[in-house]
Amino acid sequence: MQTKRRTIDSIFLVIKGLAMGAANKVPGVSGGVVAFVAGFYQEFIFSLQRINKTAFKLLFNGRFKSFFHYVNGRFLSLLFFGMIVSYFSVSKILDYLITHYELYVWSMFFGMILGSIYYIYKDFNAWNKRTLIALTLGTIVGLGISFLPPAKENDNLIFVFFCGIISVSGMTLPGFSGSFILILLGNYVLLLVDSVNALYDTIKEIISGDFRFLEDASRIRMLKVLAVFTTGSFAGLVTFSHLLNHILKHYKNITLATIIGFIVGSLGVVWPWKTTIFKTLNDGSIRLDSAGKPMIENYQRFIPELTSETFLAIGYIVLGILIVLGLEWYGERTRRVKV
Repeated sequence: MQTKRRTIDSIFLVIKGLAMGAANKVPGVSGGVVAFVAGFYQEFIFSLQRINKTAFKLLFNGRFKSFFHYVNGRFLSLLFFGMIVSYFSVSKILDYLITHYELYVWSMFFGMILGSIYYIYKDFNAWNKRTLIALTLGTIVGLGISFLPPAKENDNLIFVFFCGIISVSGMTLPGFSGSFILILLGNYVLLLVDSVNALYDTIKEIISGDFRFLEDASRIRMLKVLAVFTTGSFAGLVTFSHLLNHILKHYKNITLATIIGFIVGSLGVVWPWKTTIFKTLNDGSIRLDSAGKPMIENYQRFIPELTSETFLAIGYIVLGILIVLGLEWYGERTRRVKV
């Protein structure tokens, strides 16, 4: 019975990793919200902050089993496995859905964030002057970021490393969308589309015995960009986790109130009814990125008319809320079983 429960928990951990990976790649959606709502956010932060001097000492001394146990290796490995799989599968499905059913996808994400706000708010009982100020500031910052115009693409490796550090904010800080930050920095397509596709193509070619990519300067450059971005992401993940663990330990209520504010502010990013404004060239034609896709300049949000399409979108918002409530129900049930 215990083995069966462990297997089920492992499967759900991979699924949670899939959800976090997909959420991290969608602009406006935070993987940290998935962790928060699914009930493993604090364990995630705690596990990451165990990657420290003690962990590296165990690793370099060849005490691999002790290292794996010390950093909560089973939890992290299953979660990151799900995230990696997500980047090559679920995220591609999401790209397709956003391209063909954009309104309904954003509607469901909007509903999921509404559900997340309810989930966090209902268990938060420490409202006072300080936490209300933190909530307000978090909301203002979240909304402010959501209305900033994107910058130009920049493949300078130092800047790419910085992008890696910033991009993982969505995993460690619920409500802060790392992928949307990358759009604002101008490197979303370069780092989450082009470089990932370059790695995917390279792996396929290596498996088939084709090593001609070694002579492709553009491919090698893209792989370097991905390697630097990944290194920056890892550095940011560990750094943010240590910082957040300290903050949660000493300023838990203010931090949680700020996180709620960030999540409320992120509603501006995922508002379903918006018109995309594309960047244009001097001749009026739409400017394309390196992947051949139109470059986004900003979004113009509007209040929809009451049509059948609008009601269907509202239905997807409700579905998004129900998904979050379902995750909450599962998390509560799992905690009761463990107790």
